This record gives sequence, C-alpha cells and structure tokens, in this order.
Amino acid sequence: MSQRIVIVNTGCANISSVRFALERLGVNVEVSAEDKIIKAADKVFFPGVGSASAAMQSINAKQLAPTLQSLTQPVLGVCLGMQLMVASSDESRSGKIDCLGLMPGHVGRLEAKGQRLPHMGWNTVSSARANPLFNGIDDGTYFYFVHSFAVPEYENTLASCQYGQRFSAAIAHNNYFGVQFHPERSGDAGAQLLTNFVNL
Repeated sequence: MSQRIVIVNTGCANISSVRFALERLGVNVEVSAEDKIIKAADKVFFPGVGSASAAMQSINAKQLAPTLQSLTQPVLGVCLGMQLMVASSDESRSGKIDCLGLMPGHVGRLEAKGQRLPHMGWNTVSSARANPLFNGIDDGTYFYFVHSFAVPEYENTLASCQYGQRFSAAIAHNNYFGVQFHPERSGDAGAQLLTNFVNL
C-alpha cells in the first residue's frame, strides 16, 4: 500500500527540491497547508529556508502551528524546518523568538571561530546514538549544509557536525525528527536518509 507523504507548504521553503528528491525515490508526494490533509498523512516533511522570524510569521499567518504541534505520525524538519521544531531561536531582529516547541532546544548563531558564515558546503556527520534515520549510513558520511544558525549538541541530538563548534546535525523527540543539512542535495547519503524516514 502506498503511503501518503505530505510536504507542509509553509510559504517559506524551496519545496520543489524536496519533492523531486522524494519522487526520484518513487514516492508520491502532496504539498499542502491544509490541516486535514497534513493530519491524514503517513509521513510529513517540514522544510524551510530563510530566517526563523519570517518563517514563524508565515506559519502563524497560515495557522499551521497547532496542526504541526498535534501530529502523531513521523515528521521530518529540514534545515530551517528543523530549527523551527525547537522552543526558541535567536534568528530575529528583535532578539529571541518563540518557535514551534515540538521539542526542547534553542537555536543560536553558529560560533564559526573565524571560518566564514554561512557554513556552506559538504561536511561530515557522526551519529550520537543508534537510530533508524541513519540506517545504512556510515559515521563520517558527508552531507550538504547551508546555515548560519544552529542548535548546539544536547540531549535530543541524533547526529552532530563540527564547524567552529559542534552542533546538532540531526535531532529527534518522540515522532519529530529534524536534520540541519539538506538531504535532497546530499547525493546517495541524502537519498538513503529520505528512504529511511519514509520507511519508519
């Protein structure tokens, strides 16, 4: 039986690249901002690009926060989508803003220690503990990143990466998963991770 895979249309993401990556894996994908369509999905993708403050404004304008907070099926946040899953972020002109609070955590500016920001390009990812999202993916595998803000390593870290500081490359809490890198731009390793998520 084919699964219902829904990509949340937050209005602040390049949805087509995630959609094409999933379609290459033979997965049927629907893009929606409708509460009942999102809730009826077997798996939900939550992508985002841009700043946390602009994205949260868009999500609140579409009244998507209660929908996302109520989901019980597996949800995968990608890049900014992952950052919006935690409690708060510094990525705002006015200082700290509230995010979706799907799990604990705070997003701060990446302490790149003299390296250029954004952290852009390929970097290695190491699993913090055994987890199904990284099945068949070796420690030290390269994934593609583009970001200036990050969640430091903490108790919800699934995998980490080093760029000036160690930060969360992947996080998880209950049915919510997030990856800081772009699996849809990460070649075979990214395709494997997307497959693992779809097969959860």
